[in-house]
Amino acid sequence: MTMKLDWMRGCGTALVTPFRRDGSIDDDCFKSLVERQIKNGVKILIPCGTTGESATMTPEEDQHVIKMTIEVAHKLGAKVIAGTGSNNTAAAIEYTRKARELGADAALVVAPYYNKPTQAGMLAHFGEIAKSVQKFPIMLYNVPGRTASNITAETTVKLADEYENIVAIKEASGNFSQIMEIIATRPKNFKVFSGDDATTLPLIAVGADGLISVCSNEIPKETAQMVEKALDGAWTSARKIHYKILDLMEANFVEASPAPCKFVMAEMNLLEENLRLPLVPVTEPTREKLQEILKELK
Repeated sequence: MTMKLDWMRGCGTALVTPFRRDGSIDDDCFKSLVERQIKNGVKILIPCGTTGESATMTPEEDQHVIKMTIEVAHKLGAKVIAGTGSNNTAAAIEYTRKARELGADAALVVAPYYNKPTQAGMLAHFGEIAKSVQKFPIMLYNVPGRTASNITAETTVKLADEYENIVAIKEASGNFSQIMEIIATRPKNFKVFSGDDATTLPLIAVGADGLISVCSNEIPKETAQMVEKALDGAWTSARKIHYKILDLMEANFVEASPAPCKFVMAEMNLLEENLRLPLVPVTEPTREKLQEILKELK
C-alpha cells in the first residue's frame, strides 16, 4: 500500500536558484527566498527542479542548494521535496540517496530526458530508484514537453501499485484525459499534483491534491490561497484568485522558464536577473508584457 503522507497536499514551490553576475549561487538571497515562501503560506519547497535550473548545476551545487533549503524549511516547519532526477538511472539513484542523507522529506524524480525510454524502460528506471531508497517517498515528474517522453497513466499506476514509496506524481503533460485516468485508478494515498499553474483549478476539481508552482516564486501568498480554497471547496474564492493571477501564470512560460519568472522577481527586488547559459534574459516585448501584468497586479 502507498505510504500515507498527510503533509503532501496543497501548494509547493519549484524554487528558482538565484545566481550572482559571475554565475555563483547567491546563498543569502536563496535563504531569504525560502523564508519568504514559508511566511506567505507555502509549506512544501522543491529545490533543484527545472525552475531551479538544475540542468546547469553540478551535483555538488545541487546538494548545497538542497541542504540550504532543508536548513531553513525544517526550522520553520515546512517540508522539502528535492529534485534528484537524471536520464542516467545510476546517477538518479545516487542523487536520491544523497537527498535522503541530507534530510529531505521526499524526492522529485523527472522522467528520463533525451533517451526517450519505452514504458518498460520507465517502469525499470523508477523501480530501481524506488528499491534503492526504500521507505523514502518519491514523487514522479511527468513533463513530456521537456523530456520528449511521456509516463502513461497505466505506467504511473503500475509503479504506484508496486512500490509503496512511489507516493505521488507531478503531472505537467497537459493531457487531462491521462491525468483523470490516474486520479480515477490510483491506489489509496497516492497523490496527484498539477505541474502547470494555469491548470490547477480544473485538476483539483476532478480530484488532484495540489500544485507544484512556478508562479508562487513571485506571489506565494495568492497562489497558496488559491490552492487551499480550491481544496476546501471554496470555488468562488478560488476562481476569483485564479482569474486575477492567470495572466501572470501563463506569461511565466512565454519564453523558456524560469527566465520570465526571474525577470518579474528582479522587478520586485527579490533577486538579480541572472541565468546560466543556455538560458538568457527575456526579450524586450516579453519584458513589456510582464511589466504590464505587474502594474495590473499592483
